Amino acid sequence: MSKKQNPNVTMRIVHRYLGFFLSGIMSVYALSGFVLIFRDTDFLKQEKQVVKTIKQDASLEELAKMLDIRKFKADREEGNIVYFKDGTYNKKTGVADYKTQELPIVIEKMTHLHKAKSGDPLFFLNIFFAMSLLFFVLSSFWMFMPKTSIFKKGLYFTAAGIVLTLILLFV
Repeated sequence: MSKKQNPNVTMRIVHRYLGFFLSGIMSVYALSGFVLIFRDTDFLKQEKQVVKTIKQDASLEELAKMLDIRKFKADREEGNIVYFKDGTYNKKTGVADYKTQELPIVIEKMTHLHKAKSGDPLFFLNIFFAMSLLFFVLSSFWMFMPKTSIFKKGLYFTAAGIVLTLILLFV
């Protein structure tokens, strides 16, 4: 005869093993999130020289799009040469020669986790991760009996976390 397991015990077991499984995913998310904080700096980035042949006689808007340079601004034009920050573009030949700052490939792939869109295969990992974190939030309330002081203090810490996040979002 099998004994039916208490839902609290089941929740704790699932919470424990899912926690161990997600610790690997969370460490990658944490590291890549840390790197993304500094995405507007050159932290960990390496300089790369790019020589690319694109459309001849491109307008400045087209040039910015084809070179995928945000906040593109031409410094000056001399004859067929357009000078911009860290590079040049020859209107006659269509050759663009410029420098970029890029993260090492492993770190770039890790940071892509945070930027994955619905068409990206990483989308499913992000959905799974988000659902797992939501489960963690809810299942953590099954770790202690509701009438205990630890549980009540936990509710205060939960409220403090929500309030702090809202303050930081709107400041």
